[in-house]
Amino acid sequence: MMRTLLVRGMLAGLVAGVLATLFAYFFGEPSVETSIGLEGTAAHSHSAPGAAPDAHEHAPAEAEAAEEELVTRGVQSTVGLLTGVGLYGVAVGGLFSLAFAFVYGRLGTLRPRVTAALLAGGAFVVVFLVPFLKYPANPPAVGQAGTIGSRTSLYFGFVALSLLIGLLAAAFGRKLADKLGAWRGGLIAAGGYVVLIGVAAALLPSIDEVPAGFPGSTLWTFRLASVGTQVVLWTALGLAFGALAEKALARKEVASPQPG
Repeated sequence: MMRTLLVRGMLAGLVAGVLATLFAYFFGEPSVETSIGLEGTAAHSHSAPGAAPDAHEHAPAEAEAAEEELVTRGVQSTVGLLTGVGLYGVAVGGLFSLAFAFVYGRLGTLRPRVTAALLAGGAFVVVFLVPFLKYPANPPAVGQAGTIGSRTSLYFGFVALSLLIGLLAAAFGRKLADKLGAWRGGLIAAGGYVVLIGVAAALLPSIDEVPAGFPGSTLWTFRLASVGTQVVLWTALGLAFGALAEKALARKEVASPQPG
């Protein structure tokens, strides 16, 4: 059954990745194009006006342009986007199926669809939304090249921290549910998560590298599209996997011999 759930999780993740790609293409790519244009304009404005370009300066520039053309922007925004988000969806779907197998039956007598929906909602908040609120996504023209390593480390470190605190809160809430009831135990666990992650967010350094004069509407559109892409991904994953898992578990129950 674990293998069955894993395969269904990866399949659901692929479906979710394709839907998220479509959303990102139609709602996210326009702001990316705008940001790339602004980045090119800013780079051009940094060159000395009226200065005659030296022949030695042309060669590196042309070589760089040729190197960049190895993967065109059109390929990046279509095939590259589908490949990246699709593979991400498959990987997340596999991990999601493992998490489902662990929590199923431990949240009471909830149906597989309901369990998958709750798990997807919780994962969206813990894995994406909370880290996003601390370190929101930025378009290409935002951020300094020299800090990309530190920014990446801070973001993924905060994701790992949010996931760890979320798992501890879930385990603590499960124990409280046996004593105080599911509703009270869940509220206390959620409150504990909010307090701990809030303290962690306050202690970690903030990052604000938005250049002066960058259009706020472009930044807002890009970040909103990033949130929307993740909403589509996790919603589709929860719904698709819930349906597939429920069918698989129903077949297992029918195939299992009845006692007596």
